[in-house]
Amino acid sequence: MKLKTAGLLRSLVRSGKRMTKLLVAATAAATPKTKPKSKPKSKRKRTPAAAPRVAAPAPRTKPPAAAHVPPSPGKWLASHLTASGHRMSYWLYLPNKIPDAAVRNGLPLLVMLHGCQQTATQFAQGTRMNHWAEQMGYAVLYPQQLVSTHAQRCWKWYDRATQEGGGDVPMIVGIVNKVLTEYAIDRSRIYIAGISAGAGMANIVALNHPRLFAAVGLHSGPVFGAGHSTIGALGVMQHGAGPRAELAAREVLIRQPQFPGMPAILIQGEGDSVVRPVNQHQLARQSLLLNRLGGAPKTTERPQGRGGSHNAHRLHDFYEGRKLLLRVAQIADLDHAWSGGDPALAFNAKAGPDASKMMLEFFSRHQR
Repeated sequence: MKLKTAGLLRSLVRSGKRMTKLLVAATAAATPKTKPKSKPKSKRKRTPAAAPRVAAPAPRTKPPAAAHVPPSPGKWLASHLTASGHRMSYWLYLPNKIPDAAVRNGLPLLVMLHGCQQTATQFAQGTRMNHWAEQMGYAVLYPQQLVSTHAQRCWKWYDRATQEGGGDVPMIVGIVNKVLTEYAIDRSRIYIAGISAGAGMANIVALNHPRLFAAVGLHSGPVFGAGHSTIGALGVMQHGAGPRAELAAREVLIRQPQFPGMPAILIQGEGDSVVRPVNQHQLARQSLLLNRLGGAPKTTERPQGRGGSHNAHRLHDFYEGRKLLLRVAQIADLDHAWSGGDPALAFNAKAGPDASKMMLEFFSRHQR
């Protein structure tokens, strides 16, 4: 979620003014942290949320070529959509293995939205989503944010007009509709997911088009419906939205009286100091309202795996009858990174549980 260019950031840091420090702190907190491979992870005290530290811009990473993705037997296709004078690129993975149900009804489709300082292809490689899509018979669509819209490719989840269905929302939906016309997709099984700013954007797209998407997956995402400025975005990421969280969900129901509900899986690292866990708590409350759920969840504790293969985690499952509508996954020791991802790329943690597999398994329970 870098909110200024690297050059401007450096000049702001040198200026030493109080407001400069606030803006740089907002940028530092809003951007997933890149950890140098040469240094072991050191234990350090967390800076209180009320006083975020000033940090230098994260090092730049060279975007890989479109074909630089995990080897999979399926098709890896690049294309773009031009609308309203803008051109947005996207990549599409089509599995080689087609389930019998997909032969009859078309493939289920997952839309994946990357985070800040990521490209669509980096996100595909880091999450290894194509691997699981091949195993489970999904098509996966990766739109890529325009540099002309944001220099660090951040989706503007905090923008009020975007939250109400404007901004990049029509372009993303337009890409989905284009893919629907060109390939055999099961229109009752379309899902959307993302990490960080991509999670915030995925939630916005789903809530504004609930009859297009059957479920949403949010990894390390900010709570919906607040922010409305760069400094406001920092406040949300560090402290949540307070009373505004519930109000934003109720506004969705007011704008859409026939809102059909939106099943959700929410994945959050308990060690995340960029988008703090309070956001997941408030996203869960919003989801309970939007899905008209009540009652206590079924809670499952999973211990740490041998040799650190996966982190200890807790699942809170909310059902309507026998149907799982909301899964809240809290992962110990995970910071702002995709759980079970490819550690060769920034913003991915090697230790599981595997977030990609978790999302596809959750999505397989739902259709419109």
